[in-house]
Amino acid sequence: MKNTVYSHNSRQSRSFTDKLQAYLYLHAHSLFSSLGRLFRNPFTMSMTIVVMAIAISLASGFYLLIANVQQLTRSIESSNQISLFLKSSVGDRAGEQLADEIRKNPRLQQVIFISKAQALKEFKTYSGFGEALDVLESNPLPMVIQILPSHSLDDMQGIESLLAEFNQLPQVDFTQMDMQWVERLQSMMEIMQRGAALLSTLLGFAVLFITGNSIRLELQNRCDEVQIAKLVGATHAFIQRPFLYAGFWLGFLSGILACLLVALMMSVLQQPIERLSFLYDGAFHILYLSFTETMALLAITSSLGILGAWGVLHYQLKQINPE
Repeated sequence: MKNTVYSHNSRQSRSFTDKLQAYLYLHAHSLFSSLGRLFRNPFTMSMTIVVMAIAISLASGFYLLIANVQQLTRSIESSNQISLFLKSSVGDRAGEQLADEIRKNPRLQQVIFISKAQALKEFKTYSGFGEALDVLESNPLPMVIQILPSHSLDDMQGIESLLAEFNQLPQVDFTQMDMQWVERLQSMMEIMQRGAALLSTLLGFAVLFITGNSIRLELQNRCDEVQIAKLVGATHAFIQRPFLYAGFWLGFLSGILACLLVALMMSVLQQPIERLSFLYDGAFHILYLSFTETMALLAITSSLGILGAWGVLHYQLKQINPE
């Protein structure tokens, strides 16, 4: 009895293994045979892949452009500092104590205290009026606390709440920050991000339609083959398989070419970007697609290729009836 059960389980195990091997073999055959069919028409395939790659590289290049601009905005973030001008009645020690208390705020990135003597020294150095200031009996410059908020370009409400808190401090005479400049920069970045999202969406639809049209033409060329397959009882899933893999190859190959085009575009821009970086003391460098971003791009383009092929096949196969 035990031998009979063992023999039955062994047959079931072999049957499942055989079915899995056959399933994998069919998919592998469809995968590579579809690639071979594409290479039978190299001119048509090349034109399709180049057009798709240009569309994908435009979206990817705009994404990288925004990433590099954001890097620039982070490098000039220090220009968005808040300056607290203390009252003349506040002494140096009291000013330093206030700066120490402000440093405890977790929303702040950097706090610098500038005494009256330091302010006068810097003013003499950079203003060119050093001799005129020597005749003054007292130092007219106030003490200043310079504050750099954390993520000041991303949180306008947080900056406004900080300004309100600092204005309420009894030691502070007034605060200063160019809020208009920050708002303009934030608005420009938001416009660019939304523009990139819209452009990527439109170009994604373009990739879908280009792939779908290519698969439609391939299906028409193999219409007799599809009719024969239907006559012998082939399912739509079986007929669709090589065409879906053809869509995958179109998306995958166009994604690879798009990555190369993006790298070429960024290399062309590298010299002027490095020159701009030099003007900002080398605070940033040009960004390329990372390995993770490259893999994500290939996954997206391959998925779009499969989706475009499936959309056409789902409709077209219903229209093909064996005579």
